[in-house]
Amino acid sequence: MKLVTLIENTTCRDDLICEHGLSLYLETGGHRILFDAGQTDAFADNATRLGIDLAQVDLCILSHGHYDHGGGLARFLRENKHAPVYLSRHAFDPHFNGTEKYIGLDNALMDSKRLVFTDDDHIIDNHLSLHTCNHCSCPYPLNPFGLTMRQDGRHVPEDFRHEQYLLIHEGKLRILISGCSHKGVLNICQWFQPDVLIGGFHMMKLDPSGSGAADLQLAAEALMQYPTQYYTGHCTGEAQFIFLKHIMGDRLQALSTGRCIQL
Repeated sequence: MKLVTLIENTTCRDDLICEHGLSLYLETGGHRILFDAGQTDAFADNATRLGIDLAQVDLCILSHGHYDHGGGLARFLRENKHAPVYLSRHAFDPHFNGTEKYIGLDNALMDSKRLVFTDDDHIIDNHLSLHTCNHCSCPYPLNPFGLTMRQDGRHVPEDFRHEQYLLIHEGKLRILISGCSHKGVLNICQWFQPDVLIGGFHMMKLDPSGSGAADLQLAAEALMQYPTQYYTGHCTGEAQFIFLKHIMGDRLQALSTGRCIQL
C-alpha cells in the first residue's frame, strides 16, 4: 500500500502548504482513496504538486465531522465527479469546542448525492470496511478535552459517535486508518490490534513537561504491548510526539505533509 500525506500540521517540503488538519491519499491493490480533506482547499493544491490526480480517486472517506478533516470536501467534489464519500450518519450533527466555537462541517454539503451515510459497521468490499466501535466498551476512559455536542438543546461532552475507522486488508497486513482517534488510541488498539495504525492520537493537550507526562508515559507503554507499527501526526502534537518517540523508538514514525510511505 502507498500512503501520501496531502496535508498535516507540519511539512517536509518548502513548496507544500501545511495547516492544522489532515488529508491522506492511499493506493491499495484495488483502490485510490482520499481519507479526509483537511481544513481548506490546500490539500488539493498539494496533491497537484505531488503529482496526484484527485479526479482519479475512486472513493473518499471522512473520518469524522470536524472542520479540519472535512473543510476541503467541497473542493474534492468539484475536482472529482464520481467518487462516493463515506461518512457517519452523525457527521453533520453540531460539534463544538467548548460551547461557542462551532467546529463542524458545512451543512451546505448535506444535499450532495455523492454522500454515503454509514452506521456502526459498513463493508465496502472484501478489503475495505468502516467501523465506529460505538457499541464497544472503552477499557480506557474517553477524554473529550473540552469538545462538546449539542443534545436536546444543550451542550454535553462529545461521545464521538460520528468517528469511524477504515480497516484495510492488504496482503497479510491489517492496516487501520484513524483521523484523530478521539475515542482513545489505546481503546482503538485494543479493539482492532492492527499490524499498522495510521492517524492522529489526539494528545496535543497533554503537557509532556507537566501534568500530561504520566498519561503520555502510560500511552507509550500500552501501545508498545501490541505488535503494531504506528504512524502519527496532526492532533498528536509535536512535543507529545517527541515524548512518545523517546520511549517507542522506531515503532513510532511521523506523518508530515508530502511524506510518502510504502507498506
